[in-house]
Amino acid sequence: MRTPCLALAALLFVVPPALAQTTWELIDEYPATAIPGEADAFFAQEVATRTQGALVVTPLPSAKSGLRSKDQLAAVADGRYAMANSFGGALAAESPVYLLSSLPFVTASAADARKLYEKAKPLYEKQLAARGQKLLFVTPWPPSGIWSAKAVDGADALKALKIRTYDQTGTEMFKKTSASANVISYADLPPKLESGEINAVLSSGDGGAGRQLWKFLPHFSEITYAVPLSFGTVSLAKWNALDAQTQAAVAAAGDATTAHQWEALSGRVAANYVRMRENGVTIDEHPPAAVMTPLRETAQATLADWKAKAGPDAAKVLDDFLANR
Repeated sequence: MRTPCLALAALLFVVPPALAQTTWELIDEYPATAIPGEADAFFAQEVATRTQGALVVTPLPSAKSGLRSKDQLAAVADGRYAMANSFGGALAAESPVYLLSSLPFVTASAADARKLYEKAKPLYEKQLAARGQKLLFVTPWPPSGIWSAKAVDGADALKALKIRTYDQTGTEMFKKTSASANVISYADLPPKLESGEINAVLSSGDGGAGRQLWKFLPHFSEITYAVPLSFGTVSLAKWNALDAQTQAAVAAAGDATTAHQWEALSGRVAANYVRMRENGVTIDEHPPAAVMTPLRETAQATLADWKAKAGPDAAKVLDDFLANR
């Protein structure tokens, strides 16, 4: 008869050791309270549940990696980080294709933005594969508007803007309508606002609320400029190192995150507006024609320039979308 100790020793001998736990760091320029930061947390929880803890995703929000969106794809390609959630508008140096979701006055609603994303998804996947990455999820932002130190209530106010934009097309457009326009990372923005070097910001209420833009810019003009996307990607090397069962679980977690983020957009604008007004922001939900007309007219040249740079495949996606919008 075996003693209890010998029986336990025999049992331990035949039970295989626990599977090694894999950890991926997910870098993001934006804060955890912004909509892409919430996507990161949701994805991490979905992965933990669906892999039963075998894979752990650790979000690093607020540029804790030291990297801005424009540098994040390179960091994943180089193997410095497993994952990134990168704002598409900041990726112009990678490819003009990433600017599609933030083109001016193309999408007027979340429904529009979702249709455009579905049409463009193969283009995004092709670009990311060339960078050694796989698209796992996307996060749509609420519509972009203008935060400003003074109300943008006419042509003179529009011309006086020294505006921070978030992509190349926005910069080119606002340079034609305003005093100056420059792409500036959110992480680098606060000192420029404090000094007065920047007196306006192109952003959603979501991103602005997350960074408390109301401290410097107590006006918001709802121009519904775009519904841009952030892209959650993983290194193909990390992806290929997973077994098929884990890959399926992670892919399902990504799909669930994308679906969740589209749903989260519903009601987000209203919630942001409540928070903004509580912090003293005056919101203009119907900007005057003196502001909207020059912006929309200038946008047409911006779209034509983008199509020439992005190539025929991307131009066809945009043209097909606009024809059936």
